[in-house]
Amino acid sequence: MPDIHTTRARTATLLAVPLLLAASGTVAAPAGAATRPTGAVTCQGAGVDPGAAVRYRSERVIHAPLSTIWKLQTDVERYPSWQAGIETIERLDHGPFAAGSAFRWTTRAPATPTTPATTLTITSTVQQLKRHSCIRWTGPATGGGLLINGTHVWDFTAVKGGVRVRTEETHTGPQVDADVPAATKILGEGLEAWLSALKSTADARSARAGHPGTSRV
Repeated sequence: MPDIHTTRARTATLLAVPLLLAASGTVAAPAGAATRPTGAVTCQGAGVDPGAAVRYRSERVIHAPLSTIWKLQTDVERYPSWQAGIETIERLDHGPFAAGSAFRWTTRAPATPTTPATTLTITSTVQQLKRHSCIRWTGPATGGGLLINGTHVWDFTAVKGGVRVRTEETHTGPQVDADVPAATKILGEGLEAWLSALKSTADARSARAGHPGTSRV
């Protein structure tokens, strides 16, 4: 049985790295996941870094109202309540979550064959946002000598029975560029974990509210 501290550290990494990496399709989606989208994910015409070697995209249908999913994704200060890998998080601005909003969060990252265990500090700034439709944020992650610059895009579309959530992310930086397959694998696992957590939390809230499997906003 794996050591509990190792397991928690691994979980933290998988949930943290997604804000910074993205992949091109080498990681298999878990059972129950939708087929990864073939088209780029954009928000108001802007997408991920076209020159990044590390990239990943995925999607999931969530059986909950769009308003529930949007609230979870934009109420960033409450991320630790449903994402176990996030240790601390703070908004760096006030008012509604919108273009220009920024937040800083931390997560533990265990050692890898090429990097030491460390705490990553990630600062994300929203570049584009359309309510109930899409979000695009960018920003660096630093810690333990690491520097990773990421671009992350989310798209939300009401469909029959729920909402299709699409996401794509890219990472650049000397450490990730030095081992693209490993960085891509970590990113893919992390994005799938994020989607799974978002789906399970939103579905549960929808069920408690008495309207599962709906696309109401």
